[in-house]
Amino acid sequence: MIELSHIEKRFGDNVVLKDISVAIAEGTVTALVGPSGGGKSTMLRCINLLETPTSGTIRLGEETIQFSPGKKTGWDAIQRLRRQTGMVFQNFQLFPHQTAIENVMEGLVTVLKWPKDKARARALELLQKVGMEHKADAWPATLSGGQQQRVAIARALAPSPRVLLCDEPTSALDPELAEEVVEVLSRLAREGTTMIMATHDLRLASRVADQVLFLDGGLIVESGAPKAIFQTPERERTKKFISSLSAGHSYDI
Repeated sequence: MIELSHIEKRFGDNVVLKDISVAIAEGTVTALVGPSGGGKSTMLRCINLLETPTSGTIRLGEETIQFSPGKKTGWDAIQRLRRQTGMVFQNFQLFPHQTAIENVMEGLVTVLKWPKDKARARALELLQKVGMEHKADAWPATLSGGQQQRVAIARALAPSPRVLLCDEPTSALDPELAEEVVEVLSRLAREGTTMIMATHDLRLASRVADQVLFLDGGLIVESGAPKAIFQTPERERTKKFISSLSAGHSYDI
């Protein structure tokens, strides 16, 4: 179970998240949608404490951390929570001086202190899962954007996190390459991987997500199943946003 209770995030006087409360069951996929600046990426980054909430409570598995203004969160608590998450970034962020398999191995060897043989076996297993075993020894610069993102997904899965966090995983890709990533994430969802993803890609959200949260102005304006949010949204703000994204496109919802 992942639970956010009354999460607020401020940058100075700017309130980016306002009283966010949501519970996410393990084995489900949650898509965060909404306009740029609405709070999607900040909410995602607060879950693994790349951003520290100003106030509120986060529970991830057995770990619970409470936040309040001026209260410093201990590094050990941050690490215990962060080790339960894997993060996939918009721009891949692979290490350019390492091959695909070395990128996937890196956290296992450096952070978890796995023997290299064990880490290599795990990395190859994950590259197979994302369809990239044939590029195990390739340098990132020789890979397409879709291939780099698939390697990044394998790297995020390497330590067997409780939840995979994806921040706009297809937005840097053209539609054909994005489809490669959508297919990999769809397969992970079918296998029961818990995922929370911030995305503007309605195709990705509709195919992969069990629930959709529409964020605007730091608030969860509306939530529900993808079909309900994308076809029959209740709030006028949601209707306007979905209409603007889906204009001229057809989605299998």
